Amino acid sequence: MRVLGVDPGLTRCGVGVVEGVAGRPLTMLGVGVVRTPADAELGLRLVAVEQGIEQWLDEYEPEYVAVERVFSQHNVRTVMGTAQASAVAMLCAARRGIPVALHTPSEVKAAVTGSGRADKAQVGAMVTRLLRLAAPPKPADAADALALAICHIWRAPAQNRLQQAAARTGPARAVAQNRLQRAAAAHASNPAPKGRTA
Repeated sequence: MRVLGVDPGLTRCGVGVVEGVAGRPLTMLGVGVVRTPADAELGLRLVAVEQGIEQWLDEYEPEYVAVERVFSQHNVRTVMGTAQASAVAMLCAARRGIPVALHTPSEVKAAVTGSGRADKAQVGAMVTRLLRLAAPPKPADAADALALAICHIWRAPAQNRLQQAAARTGPARAVAQNRLQRAAAAHASNPAPKGRTA
């Protein structure tokens, strides 16, 4: 499985590609940051993010794109820019028919470090260890993008099992509901005979 992780941001959008399967050593194929100037017009910055992500999609051809789920923060301006960059990443993937997964920061931290409250230094250290790198990727946005990709690779088998179970139980539930509906209809059209009176 080859996953492009995207840590969305307008000034720095972290990107990282990881290949592998759950339970086996993972390989980093590439890591970097798509940057845009803070003083540029918003539309131009979004175009720059799009062009940067498109280049990564062209070069690495990932099977999945994992994007950090955006949460509301105290700084509304910051979260708006993050959400806009996130939407651009999802759009780029969807245009190519690549499935997109959203993971919360706590999910990513828990998957990589074992604790949903780990700090960026701990995430960077574990990413370095898991991918057998010489040093933590810089800046932290790049390490976070790799952590997103790792998280998705490790969580995908469990998600697939849940989807398969839902697909299997869905038809069975429908059959059971149909049987109940037929029984209720039969009962309504053929009510039980009244008891005899003495």
